[in-house]
Amino acid sequence: MNPLSPTISLAQELVRQPSISPDDAGCQELLGRRLEAAGFAVEQMRFGPVDNFWARRGEVTPVLAFAGHTDVVPTGPLDQWSTDPFSGAIEEGMLKGRGAADMKGGLAAIVTACERFVILHPQHRGSIALLVTSDEEGPAVEGTCRVIDVLEARGEKIDWCIIGEPTSNQRVADTVKNGRRGSAGGRLTISGKQGHVAYPHLAHNPIHDAASIVNELCSREWDPGNAFFPPTTFQVSNFNSGTGATNVIPGIATVDFNFRYSPESSMESLEEVVKSVCEAHNVNVAIEWEPPGFPFQTLPGTLIDAVTEAVKKISGQEPQLSTDGGTSDGRFIAPTGAQVIELGPLNATIHQINEQVSTDDLDTLSQIYQEVMTTLLA
Repeated sequence: MNPLSPTISLAQELVRQPSISPDDAGCQELLGRRLEAAGFAVEQMRFGPVDNFWARRGEVTPVLAFAGHTDVVPTGPLDQWSTDPFSGAIEEGMLKGRGAADMKGGLAAIVTACERFVILHPQHRGSIALLVTSDEEGPAVEGTCRVIDVLEARGEKIDWCIIGEPTSNQRVADTVKNGRRGSAGGRLTISGKQGHVAYPHLAHNPIHDAASIVNELCSREWDPGNAFFPPTTFQVSNFNSGTGATNVIPGIATVDFNFRYSPESSMESLEEVVKSVCEAHNVNVAIEWEPPGFPFQTLPGTLIDAVTEAVKKISGQEPQLSTDGGTSDGRFIAPTGAQVIELGPLNATIHQINEQVSTDDLDTLSQIYQEVMTTLLA
């Protein structure tokens, strides 16, 4: 049996930690020890139940930062997994387990790339940094955004940032995310009047009201998108109502919803439309909004050029730039003025039962990250 590469060994060790968000389960301690041995100053930042750290090697600019998260989503039914989701099993060249692709594999590739780079270039220019959180898969209010607040308060700026999220589609590094749509979530609480289903004239059914409102919001074209971003979408994620009895009209219905919006819409315009639709239906409804994640885009320049050339050199292909998919912690980093891209392993199994990642792909990613550092900081 061939020995595992340092990247795969580290990824396997990380997957074995059951770090369901926001529990880090010791992952950051493991990463911190590796980084300190490579000459990084590791600063732990815990906010509430969330572990974060900022590690930096160097005291001058420019700053090339890597960002990622150690937390994972729940496993789902254990009996549907072919292996223990926290065993770190490797079968037929695939590392299996929750977080293997999203995104412990990417973190392992980043750390081993840094280790090799500083051995070859101990006097590199600028600084290398890592921003790691355990709150990306959760509410994301005590994680990267809080660390960025600390850095901003002391005038510590990131020039370039690579996030190791799983962005690849068919082949590793075939896609680089250079932006993301905004994310805006909220809840509608529709109040009616509880009563007996046989006497609907003595009650008022909030589910019927909710259905009318949701139908109008779902059928609306919010914007056409633009050359860089797909159109804005509206989706209902949760609907709750009822007493559990079949003969009772409920008194309250709640609808959780989410927008993924392009720069052609604004948070203000979305709020105004939702408000006007609800008012037009003349029902008793309260609207609550979650803190939004704003859209961002990094235009071609120093970082994209370096990443593109690194991918071409290591994998022999030119990556495609994309802004589709979900959101990421890049939404907190980009507003500081940093150039931000995302590049990581295949996303085909993320959040799914039997999540897995190719071990060869992780080794390739680590080489790409190292090549980017060589271009920008050697």
